[in-house]
Amino acid sequence: MPVDLLSGLSVALSPLLPWPVLGALVGFALLVVLVAAVRRARGTWLRLLAVAVLALALINPSLVQEKRDPIKDVAVVVIDDSPSQAIGDRRARTERAAQQLTERLKRFDDLEVRVVRSAEGGETGGTINETHLFDALNRAMADVPRRRMAGAVFITDGQVHDVPQVPGKLADIGPIHTLLTGDRDEGDRRIAIVQAPNYGLVGKPVELTIRVDDMPGRQSADAAVTLRQDGGTPGTIRVPVGRDVRVDLPITHGGQNVLELEVEPAKQELTLANNRAAVVVNGVRDRLRVLLVSGEPHAGERTWRNLLKADPAVDLVHFTILRPPEKQDGTPIRELSLIAFPIRELFEVKLDEFDLIIFDRYRRRGVLPQMYLENIADYVRKGGALLETSGQGYAGPLSLYRTPLGSILPAAPSGQTVDSPFLPTVTDVGRRHPVTAGLPGDRLDAAPSWGRWFHQVDVTPNSGTVVMQGAGNRPLLVLDRVGKGRVAQLASDQIWLWSRGFEGGGPQAELLRRLAHWLMKEPELEENDLRAHVDGNRITVERRSLTPDPRSVTITDPSDQTSTLQLTDDRTGHAVATVTAAAPGIYRISDGERTTLAVVGAVNTPELADVRSTGDRMKPVAEATGGGIHWITDTDNGANPGIDVRRTQPDRSQTGAGWIGLRANGDYTVTGVTDVPLLPVGAVLALVLGGLLMAWRREGR
Repeated sequence: MPVDLLSGLSVALSPLLPWPVLGALVGFALLVVLVAAVRRARGTWLRLLAVAVLALALINPSLVQEKRDPIKDVAVVVIDDSPSQAIGDRRARTERAAQQLTERLKRFDDLEVRVVRSAEGGETGGTINETHLFDALNRAMADVPRRRMAGAVFITDGQVHDVPQVPGKLADIGPIHTLLTGDRDEGDRRIAIVQAPNYGLVGKPVELTIRVDDMPGRQSADAAVTLRQDGGTPGTIRVPVGRDVRVDLPITHGGQNVLELEVEPAKQELTLANNRAAVVVNGVRDRLRVLLVSGEPHAGERTWRNLLKADPAVDLVHFTILRPPEKQDGTPIRELSLIAFPIRELFEVKLDEFDLIIFDRYRRRGVLPQMYLENIADYVRKGGALLETSGQGYAGPLSLYRTPLGSILPAAPSGQTVDSPFLPTVTDVGRRHPVTAGLPGDRLDAAPSWGRWFHQVDVTPNSGTVVMQGAGNRPLLVLDRVGKGRVAQLASDQIWLWSRGFEGGGPQAELLRRLAHWLMKEPELEENDLRAHVDGNRITVERRSLTPDPRSVTITDPSDQTSTLQLTDDRTGHAVATVTAAAPGIYRISDGERTTLAVVGAVNTPELADVRSTGDRMKPVAEATGGGIHWITDTDNGANPGIDVRRTQPDRSQTGAGWIGLRANGDYTVTGVTDVPLLPVGAVLALVLGGLLMAWRREGR
């Protein structure tokens, strides 16, 4: 049981008898001495001295000298590397302060200094949407006992987003000081997306809520906000500052609809990065309205019905002519229908409400007047979609090509048909077109694995792109754009053989699905397009083209810095490259002809929500740990370059004007012990015997 006297020096008590036995013996001896004292016997004090010496000898005290090696305390310097640190002179001040601080800490021999940056050791594949300095601190001191921590110094703009909710738990780390890198009394303007939906119905607007703020409280009356949808022509609106404003975003197409917003700069600005915002709303179609016009009953008619009726999102209107063409008995058309079919309502009044019109094996019979066919041609030119599958009648005098629809159909009939087995194949350009690229069963080095067809109309393309060919390499599937609309022409009516599984069947469902979506302008099936996909902080740029395109793309980052990126063509219509985004925000990608946007990070990132330098977030931590908050601009000057650093006792003040303290813990390890008895045996025996002899002699007088 050691008793400390000086640092490294102590007295250890190692009794020769158990404490209860020793206590009993000493008590009995003292009782005898007490009786002698009551009787006023001579030599009582000599007996007391002998008992005391004997008791001390039985306690066996010794002087213990420890050999101690001091252990260095640990101080952590946490450097903020977040994007907001790039504003103004903050980055330069940070590096200068870090250098000065580490040089001054090296003067202390009993201190180990660890420097960690917030951008190191974090999760990969993500953007810096928040500043996490306490995560960096925990990584740096993970292997250090708390009793060795001298404290920590944060070099930051003060916008720290992982401050513990209970700062008092940090008290055993030591003082946590903050050196602020910004300027006092900073101001900034930002635009924020308060509310935005993730999805919207095509053809209907969605409502957004935006807000423009001038910080801190320097509110202007209003500000001009520029809006640009999908990289198109910009428009400007004026919105009141400091109030929520509702804005309508029209959903014009399926897939991603991107709205860019940019507010004009204020008189006082720290950065323009938060003057921009973007909203990505995915357009979905509520109900697809399809008009299927069948010219005559045949085996493939059920294929179309099964395909279209299997999709619950499709509203199908099927107009079928049941009278065979060879039956011409003069019966009026109006008397042939089981019910009165609303031809005028479909082909004139509500024609524009359909998303897709399909003519399946149709020929002229006087059922649809020329005026209605002209309406369909105008419908396509204004943005509609038409699919024509050619039967025997397309090669004859009653062909649709000899109607007003002939002005929009891409292939003209030669008047001949092919009635021999053939295997549909994808053309070279078809392997680059998203409608036919990578069809299941298609192979580059061998014949396709799907079944044969037996009938094809011989056509000559006047326009468009031939993506599939049939007998004798004749055009089989031709795709074309007419005005604002699109047209597809399939020169055979035997795709139903694939659906019946003839000779193993074929990918009819996938082909017709892609064909219908391409006709309805789904962005994922654009054959000449530039797009960008975002995964964390990685931007994948993809360009689709029917011919190889060697051009590089230009990327403009949120700070308006540009860079070039070379895409790699994989010979299937794709040219792809990936780049890592350095900061959250809106990236504009252009190849000189097309432009796309990539929104990296959240819509309203905390990192850009408020970029002013402040000590408010770190104030509770400083109060709980005894640290201080200092502005670098107050000490980083010629008269007093940098903050002063002192080693302080744990119970003393840890900060003051122009200086910060780091706790001196005085921890150590014991490497050796020297044990020296305080009462040698010979001396103890001499004292005890001498005392007893003197007491006996005293009593004998």
